[in-house]
Amino acid sequence: MQVTCSQCKARFNIPDGKLPKDKKMAIACPKCKQRIIVRPSPEQEPSKAGSTNGTVKVSPGYEYRDVDEVLELTIAEGEKVALLMIGDEADTQLVKEAAQKVGYRVVLAKDTRDALSKMRFHHFPMVFLADGFDSMDIIQSPILRYLEHLPMSVRRKIFLVLIGTRFRSMDHMKAFAMSANLVVNKKELDKLAPILSRALLDHEQFYRVFMETLKEVGKA
Repeated sequence: MQVTCSQCKARFNIPDGKLPKDKKMAIACPKCKQRIIVRPSPEQEPSKAGSTNGTVKVSPGYEYRDVDEVLELTIAEGEKVALLMIGDEADTQLVKEAAQKVGYRVVLAKDTRDALSKMRFHHFPMVFLADGFDSMDIIQSPILRYLEHLPMSVRRKIFLVLIGTRFRSMDHMKAFAMSANLVVNKKELDKLAPILSRALLDHEQFYRVFMETLKEVGKA
């Protein structure tokens, strides 16, 4: 089914198999967040429904695999969402639980390409990257290179957490050297929630002073 947003006129396709039968559903436009009421089209032929290959497209912008991903990446005003790039299933679960405890909804990236695509078209105020994600050494990760080249006005709104066995948890000098906000040893992921709480508090206090200073010098 083809859907057009009444506000921004973005057009995208939703596979019929993702629509509930005989029921309408509400989704947010991936481009402008306008609420769209979608009513299934029972007369549409299966062959036409399959022509989208399970992808919801918004042009220009992020290419969604399906309507579930549209909903997952629809971020409400004021909502805090964290992007997880971990790899190991057990570690992913520990990080997910910790992020949720400090008030973040979690989105998972399946590989480096998926992670970069998501970050280019969506703002994640918290990002977790583990050493070995997508079978890459964290030092060589294209994700770190991407974050390093963001404008400072954008980068400072992202709380970056690096995870690995080479790190000593809450080592501020190592975090600074890696252009991260926090480093955590993989063996201490069971303590991640309190570590995050402390680090986020320190971060908030630092940037409160930083922003007040910018306002005083007329650069905020």
